[in-house]
Amino acid sequence: METVLNRKPKTDASTVPEHEGKYLTFFLCGEEYGIAILKVKEIMGIMNITPVPQAPGYVKGVINLRGKVIPIVDLRSKFGMPEKDHTQETCIIVVEVEKVLTGIIVDTVSEVIDINGSDIEPSPHFSNDVSTDLFLGMAKVKDKVKILLDIDAVLGSNDINLIKNLTHESV
Repeated sequence: METVLNRKPKTDASTVPEHEGKYLTFFLCGEEYGIAILKVKEIMGIMNITPVPQAPGYVKGVINLRGKVIPIVDLRSKFGMPEKDHTQETCIIVVEVEKVLTGIIVDTVSEVIDINGSDIEPSPHFSNDVSTDLFLGMAKVKDKVKILLDIDAVLGSNDINLIKNLTHESV
């Protein structure tokens, strides 16, 4: 399975302006991230998650959301960050990727912001060991940097196929 950190970068200066728009921002390990608001279907507090046997460690299980089974991915685990106990601020953001609803666990939701293309820079190249293809770019907002995630890349085809199998949706 392809790891998150070993993918090749895809962001360059020519693709960054097309990513301007509204983003939902949230925190993971003290850093602020954003995902395109059009990908967000719902935000909810943490709830009881039913574990699924033999699922990867970052897939925490499934929830019943108004009669629909929704898989839950812990972004901390997915990104190799240390796990943390859930708090009252821990949230599940339900996103839609390839017509599949998936919940992602984040430390806390921050705000919805409008980001101009001129405020987005390409992701820096760190090394061949660190992939930046999960990022749409780096947004400079009020003297802070927010990492804009490409949620389609974060929950790539391998994860979506796994999620479809977990929820018994047709591939």
